[in-house]
Amino acid sequence: MEVAARTCRAWKRAEASTRDRSDAIIIDALLATATAPESMYGRRKMTASLRRQGHDVSARRIDRLMRHLSLNGRVRGRGVRTTTPDRNAARAPDLLDRDFTSPAPNQRWVADFTYVRTWAGFAYVSFVIDCYSRAIVGWHASMIKTTPLVTTALRVTLWRRDRAGHPAAAGLVHHSDAGSQYTSIHFAETLQMEGIAASIGSIGDACDNALAESTIGLFKTEAIRDDSPFRNGPLKSIDDVEWVTMSWVDWFNSSRLHTALGDVPPDEFETGNYAGLNRPSRPVMAPA
Repeated sequence: MEVAARTCRAWKRAEASTRDRSDAIIIDALLATATAPESMYGRRKMTASLRRQGHDVSARRIDRLMRHLSLNGRVRGRGVRTTTPDRNAARAPDLLDRDFTSPAPNQRWVADFTYVRTWAGFAYVSFVIDCYSRAIVGWHASMIKTTPLVTTALRVTLWRRDRAGHPAAAGLVHHSDAGSQYTSIHFAETLQMEGIAASIGSIGDACDNALAESTIGLFKTEAIRDDSPFRNGPLKSIDDVEWVTMSWVDWFNSSRLHTALGDVPPDEFETGNYAGLNRPSRPVMAPA
């Protein structure tokens, strides 16, 4: 192929365009997340994350550069049923009716647990989530899925809230599915002693505890999968499960951007509430 001499000289002296230099900065920022939990973000959340870091980027540019780098967000796997309902147990009424919003912290908590495979057998992790900030306010891991699994998570939650200076007040509702652990007499007595109203969804209906199911789905996708940035190897025992869960919960509450909160972490959202700041209002559910 014949090329004019002046064309070759112009090509050698040419400098990178303004767009290329700007893209290089964003590419470095994207590649910097390769080993960080933020590497699990998709296009939309990655755009919000980079904007919080001070980068002036558009969603279209992030989409273009992530496609160029073959970067993709983490996709959730298929859910697995772990709850065993006790159809003969007396159950509390459903006080939430699928409305998982709350005007302030410590007014509505949802709870559920899931299983994790380890070399030593199945481990179970129970969570308690605040409906206001979506924060995981308590959790507990055990090798057996008996009532103490969920009771301990509740007591840890009460202790953490009290220790933070924001104890649970009167009118708190604890919502769960109809699992035998949550419908047991011992758990009901624990709620009663703490002055917490019990709320239980219908049997076999994940939508009645959708917020907890969604959070557990994130836990399994972001913390437990083999390629999770929170794992340093196989989960051999419950100690490994506790370490991974602790690391993920800390990141989830303090750093992970949440769409329902206006792309801010749960802890930041709650801090704004206690400081009297205005926060984005959530959608109001239409009457049935």
